[in-house]
Amino acid sequence: MSVASSVLIPYASYLRVYEPLAAFPEPERTHWARYARLPRTPGAQEELRRSLADLLPTPPVPVPVHESGEAFVARLDGVVVVCPWRTRLRGWLALQELDGQFPEPVLDAMLPPVVRLQVASDYERWLSRNPDARPWIRTAVWQVPLRWFALFGDEDREYEPGERPSGAGTGGEGGEGVAGGAGAAGAGADGAGRAPVLRYRTTMAQARRRLARALRALRESIDDGPMTEGLIEVGRWLEEFHPRALVELDFGGLVHAVPEEWLAADRSAAQLAEGIAALRAGDGERASEAYGRLAERWRAVRDLRFAN
Repeated sequence: MSVASSVLIPYASYLRVYEPLAAFPEPERTHWARYARLPRTPGAQEELRRSLADLLPTPPVPVPVHESGEAFVARLDGVVVVCPWRTRLRGWLALQELDGQFPEPVLDAMLPPVVRLQVASDYERWLSRNPDARPWIRTAVWQVPLRWFALFGDEDREYEPGERPSGAGTGGEGGEGVAGGAGAAGAGADGAGRAPVLRYRTTMAQARRRLARALRALRESIDDGPMTEGLIEVGRWLEEFHPRALVELDFGGLVHAVPEEWLAADRSAAQLAEGIAALRAGDGERASEAYGRLAERWRAVRDLRFAN
């Protein structure tokens, strides 16, 4: 476990939904009610460590044998809201996305074909018994998909500078679940400091309203394209959850990939809102300019994936 514990969270961002306890059927509701009362709940870094530990054996275990009973916990207007990890389901979904991302020999070296076939078979059997299953967490690697910003306003932005003492290593991301949720900055295991945090949080009602306005502006101004299709897909996902849920966009491990000055200056939600507002006003040129600046900003981050 020492090998996995020393690894920083991957360069990934997360879109999470936290639901009130009333959204869960029994006996799950009772489980989460008890869980939320724990003095400390694991953070995102702990989830990563557990996943990495499963990849160390030979052959690796890309998907947990049993579903996680853990969750991120936060409060919305004084009400406890819960975001289940569902690590097993997310592992299955992530493996489906690997096809085409790597050359076949590389993929075979990472995960032998026999392992992938067994995992796919397990997922098909599980899905036949759970056809309505959906994850509470979406993950994007080396980027924040621009469509995610459509759910938030600049007033939803929360930024906490990091604390990195001279000569000390970077602390892992994590935090007390009840106190701050998954994105709360946590001290490193060696007390060396903490990583910066950049996240957006809003209510489900606000997220749905903003998404609907963005979709309407796009459909009235331009032909359907990737942004429109992406917003429709995110909207369908949001409809699966309780109307009094909390929606969170967490920059996660991306805070380790870019300078803190970049994070402090980032106003991506405001930039996208500027472009949408320009579309609604019929100013296509200003909308294109705003979106172009935002796309270029995030293209530079994605390009870091291929940096030496």
